[in-house]
Amino acid sequence: MPRHLDPQDALVARLRAAGCVFAEDEAALLTSAARDRDHLDALVDERVAGRPLEQVLGWVEFCGLRLAVAPGVFVPRRRTALLVERAAALVPAGGVLVDLCCGCGAVAAAVTARVPDLEVHAVDVDPVATACAAANLLGPGTVHTGDLYAPLPGRLRGRVDVVVCNAPYVPTAAIELMPREARDHEPRVALDGGRDGVDVQRRVAAGSRDWLVPGGSLLVETGEEQAPRTLRAFRDAGLVAHVVRSEELDATVVVGTPPTARGTASGSCAGSP
Repeated sequence: MPRHLDPQDALVARLRAAGCVFAEDEAALLTSAARDRDHLDALVDERVAGRPLEQVLGWVEFCGLRLAVAPGVFVPRRRTALLVERAAALVPAGGVLVDLCCGCGAVAAAVTARVPDLEVHAVDVDPVATACAAANLLGPGTVHTGDLYAPLPGRLRGRVDVVVCNAPYVPTAAIELMPREARDHEPRVALDGGRDGVDVQRRVAAGSRDWLVPGGSLLVETGEEQAPRTLRAFRDAGLVAHVVRSEELDATVVVGTPPTARGTASGSCAGSP
């Protein structure tokens, strides 16, 4: 590295050499987060080793919020803003929201910031993730550690207005093709969707009708390629479902509701394969 570079330029050059596309921005963020030069060197070492910037900093910007993210916790993606937008449009003020596979609680926190007086329950199987979620939902939310619906209090059966879920949807064989940041530093349980990417989504859809109010909604983020299979999982669970797509965010969400007394589970399935 050229000797004439000042420390900040040298930092930018090191990050760029490690493959950081926005090296200048990352250098500024890491510098502002560091207590001293030794701490900065430690943070940069972590980043150069491939740890996601958000985990190194300890926070992520998501839907206008700054949320805590610990090492080893799934980092919410920008595309998940579509899930937030749709959930906020469907859950009524004062209603009940359940966020399954909540990770750091990003979706629940963002919806809570948009809709007043919600009763919020966030669930994840990973205790490291739920510790983050508890910090991010301090006050308005209750966080549960466990598998999908299992840890929810029984009193919520038939009372939930919206279940929102960013379940893992990467097919098992495709995980090795993911960027190193995700593959090596995010929990496999937050990435691995099974053979076709829809294993967890099927379970979420299958259990949803026990918890939703009449007219309630289940919203699940999925991949564009997985969307037909996710939609089929909703139909197989007896839900009336459609696909919502945002090209701007490169985001796909499947929305389902239990059929009305006069309806059937096969109606109103926009976006069906």
